Amino acid sequence: MTAYERPSAPGSVGAPGSSIGPGSSGAPGVDGRDTDGHDAVVLAGGAARRLGGADKPGVHVGGRALLDRVLAACSGAAVTVVVAEPRPTARPVEWAREDPPGGGPLAALDAGLRHTTAAYVVVLSADLPFLDEKTVERLLTALQEADTEGVLLTDSGGRDQPLVAAYRSAALRRELAALRTEHGELTGLPLRRLTNALELTRITDPVASFDCDTWDDIAAARARIREHGHVLDEWITAVKDELGIDLDVDTGTLLDLARDAAHGVARPAAPLTTFLVGYAAAQAKGGPEAVAEAARKATALALRWAAEAKADDGTAPPPTAPSGTGTGTGTGTGAGAGTETTTGTSTGTGSATAAPEARPDAG
Repeated sequence: MTAYERPSAPGSVGAPGSSIGPGSSGAPGVDGRDTDGHDAVVLAGGAARRLGGADKPGVHVGGRALLDRVLAACSGAAVTVVVAEPRPTARPVEWAREDPPGGGPLAALDAGLRHTTAAYVVVLSADLPFLDEKTVERLLTALQEADTEGVLLTDSGGRDQPLVAAYRSAALRRELAALRTEHGELTGLPLRRLTNALELTRITDPVASFDCDTWDDIAAARARIREHGHVLDEWITAVKDELGIDLDVDTGTLLDLARDAAHGVARPAAPLTTFLVGYAAAQAKGGPEAVAEAARKATALALRWAAEAKADDGTAPPPTAPSGTGTGTGTGTGAGAGTETTTGTSTGTGSATAAPEARPDAG
């Protein structure tokens, strides 16, 4: 598989105007940074031996790189640090690298933590296709409410997944320092040396904890995403990432608009109308409210268009002109003794009812 690339993506490393580059500071945190909330550290530098050495963070699942899917899930972090060689990403991140590269998860985690300052840190691997923002929020909420040092997910077999977790940053730094003192360095040490020393809360979530270690895992993830219950949301999210759009809209409203445009006007009107709605919202420099207002106007127009069509084809009653006067040519008689002149004015004691105006295409 080839690496995921998005040349000049907004906010990506290498994109014009981007000020975010590889992290090189060895000091913990950056001066002036808000320490409220939480940070995120994503470990994305593994060798992927069971994938034949493929660039696992760049493998596409549902049209999106695995790394980008994880970055979307932790988008609420004040700072997101990816420990790997820099690459284009859909969201802005800071970059860090363990020394030496390939030194293992503990060395990578230590390198990432040096760029964070928040009291809580979400620690994730870069191969979690079903991780979402709700799961990250769930981990953080449980950590804030629990009297423990971390909250992690367990998989369907009950196994701990320490790279799908939220931790108290101070606890991680304390134990990493202790391990460094004991062993001299962190390179090559397994992650369990850290987690075994922490008091942890566990949450079982077989879906969010699913990671892609093999090509069979990749195939299973791709198949699930294409299931009927998931495909639309996955597609919309993929399109927004591809276009650099960070906007939550009511997809139901847009689908209703597309239906009304297709039924009331013509089938090709559906995609064109929804495109124009999005363009109008962008021109107004608005958010979801601007999309909703543009969709409301377009829907009303489509319904008026459909109502006119029904009136013209005889499925709806034609409008009736007021009684008492009529216009036309030739002669005619009303209910009384008056006559209608060529100027179209009717006189007399009775009333005349005007016929509906002929359609422009009438013979």
